[in-house]
Formats: sequence, C-alpha cells, structure tokens
Amino acid sequence: MAFTPYDWQQTLRQKADYVEDRLREGSPVVGLSCREGVLIVTVRRAHHQKIFEIYDRLAFAGLGNQSDLEMIRQIAVDFAHAEGFARSPQDVSIQRVVGVALSPAMKRSFSDPLRLPLVVRGLFAQLGDAPESDLFYLLNYDGEFSINYRFGVAAGTESAREAMERVLTGISAKALKREVALEKALEAWAVGRRAALDVGESDWRAVLSKALETGVVEAALLERASARERRFRFLREDELSPFLRG
Repeated sequence: MAFTPYDWQQTLRQKADYVEDRLREGSPVVGLSCREGVLIVTVRRAHHQKIFEIYDRLAFAGLGNQSDLEMIRQIAVDFAHAEGFARSPQDVSIQRVVGVALSPAMKRSFSDPLRLPLVVRGLFAQLGDAPESDLFYLLNYDGEFSINYRFGVAAGTESAREAMERVLTGISAKALKREVALEKALEAWAVGRRAALDVGESDWRAVLSKALETGVVEAALLERASARERRFRFLREDELSPFLRG
C-alpha cells in the first residue's frame, strides 16, 4: 500500500487526535521533590496500578491504556537492568532509559501508518543526592520528551498540565517536607483533573473527594536516605489518611 506525503501527515494527525481524545479523561500524575526524596502521586481505580519502580533511584508513572503502560514499564525495566549488568548500577540513568530505550521506539511506532498508536503519556523520575538534582522526564505517545527539575506532571490535556504546573512552580524543595509535598501534589492532581474534564467545582478538595468515591490515592516515595535495600516504597494508609479525611 503506497502512502503519499499528504496521506502520511493526515494519518499522523488522525492518530494524534485519537490518542489525545483517549488520554483526556485519564488520571493525572504528579512528581515532586521533597527533603525525604521524590514523591509520585496519582488517583487510580482499585485494581489498576499506575506507579512503578524501574531501578534503584528510578520510577515511572503514567496515564493511558493499562496494557501500554505495562509495555513501557517492561521495556524500561529490561533496559535498566541490562545497563546495570553491562556497565554498573551507577551508570543507569533516566536519560538513557527515556532517550535511548523508549523515545526512538515510540517515534518509530507512531510514525508507522500501519501500526496502532500507543495510548500513553508517562512521567519518569530519577532521585538525586539532593532535591535540586532530582530529574523528571515527561514522555509523550509520539516519542517526544521534555525534562524538568524539582517537579514533573503528566495530564490528559495541555491546559491541565499548565494548570498543574502553576500550582507547583516556585516551590522550594529544600524547605519542603514530605507531608507538605503530599498535600501540594494532591492539589495539583485535583487542579489538573478539573481542567481536563472542565469540572464546574472550584474547590480542589471537592474535586479530589469526588474522585475518591470511585478511586484511591496511589503515592510512592523514592527515599533519599534509607536503611532499606530498595529506595522505592508505597506510602502506607496511615501516611495518606490525614490528607484524605472529609
């Protein structure tokens, strides 16, 4: 089957429109640096995990089709462990996971007119020795990615992403305790959800409360100083409940 340049461009636009429409109602993801490490927060349905450990100091979260999220997670995990074995664990970085393993493959997939597009938008985080060295990569379904420091967000629409970033811009990670970071992350999530779905409710807490009628908060921490072998852990219910009452 022959494609003209016009056909190819038209196909890419149609694929992008399809994915954007599917992502619109997806639950946003927030990553935020704090004193204790990197906090990642979202709201999910009961049986659909959205936050994953990739490697020591590396984590991934996203919105989109669960099968596509799982595929991205598996590629990232396999690449990171191969890097750690062939080089050293210290050489495994989120830059290479996203820039070498994922971005080129996703670009090829999206540009192929005969393949279905991935319905996924991912946020990758790398824990640094200090909050100012934490890294966040936003990876789009077409393979394009951007880098941010101190915080990162993934949302269903551009307006939602911008609204979330306004909540988090200007926060000093050095002075931010985990409890404060968690509340700001939940606020950013609710603001993004409100912007994506054009919810009439103005109070972000009301938006969050409404979402928790059918969903649950999922929050994980990459711990900066930990006696445990693994730095990644999910926050316990008792750590979350003070922020969800009412």
